[in-house]
Amino acid sequence: MSSSTLLEPELREAETMGDETTRFEELLLQASRELQQAQAATTESTQIQPQPGFCIKTNSSEGKVFINICHSPSIPPPADLTEDELLQMLEEDQAGFRIPMSLGEPHAELDAKGQGCTAYDVAVNSDFYRRMLNSDFLRELVITIAREGLEDKYNLQLNPEWRMMKNRTFLGSISQQNIRSKQRPRIQELGNLHVPDSRGPEGSPEKPHLSLWLEAPDLLLAEIDLPKLDGTLGLLLEIGENRLVMGDSQNLYHLDAYIPLRINSEESKAAFHQKRKQLMVAMPLLSVPS
Repeated sequence: MSSSTLLEPELREAETMGDETTRFEELLLQASRELQQAQAATTESTQIQPQPGFCIKTNSSEGKVFINICHSPSIPPPADLTEDELLQMLEEDQAGFRIPMSLGEPHAELDAKGQGCTAYDVAVNSDFYRRMLNSDFLRELVITIAREGLEDKYNLQLNPEWRMMKNRTFLGSISQQNIRSKQRPRIQELGNLHVPDSRGPEGSPEKPHLSLWLEAPDLLLAEIDLPKLDGTLGLLLEIGENRLVMGDSQNLYHLDAYIPLRINSEESKAAFHQKRKQLMVAMPLLSVPS
């Protein structure tokens, strides 16, 4: 993954993009507005009552902290990956796997000794929770992601060492939580979007199917279908401020797509989903479209 000045100045001008690019830009900006409206509208959220699962104990500089790992069928499940596929992504330090979670507000409680402490409720999908119970690897992964999510959301510094409570499935009371009920706006495929092709038709690489959507107002995600590839070996990916270019050493695929947003190329990450034969790219945005 690298930053690159991939565009000649004339290619940055809107008039050279063609009708397909113009329509895509309109759809993308419209979807961003819809997403921001969905996040602001309380009527488009759903209230859930998470079910207790298990409780872990850790601490912060302010005292003891308990994390109630809960579950609800209303929370979407993560991608169906094998543990080997997950391990490969983690070893490559890539961000292709996301576990949807609902992070609840902190609530003051008393521990078994009557001393004050803080508890947090973290909910995941119920089916994924049951799968996690049979896998030490998934359980540790969920706890790590939950801890890091709470640290980011509430500006905490939690001790990475933790202990699972044997005789209680939760501490305190598990409160209802609000989750977003409106599906994220999906953007049309970019299979025919402003992809210059100077190669001849015979023996030229295939232009892969590309899908984009806004996961959040400041995060653009992409999926590139690569059914002829088995992994990232020989895969070349460059992301500029508003351009995504991909190829491979076997000359099977070539993609050169203009994206009408300012991408933070240095923070962008990618991972290859072996089961689905897809390259997944997460691209934080430098500025949110309005």
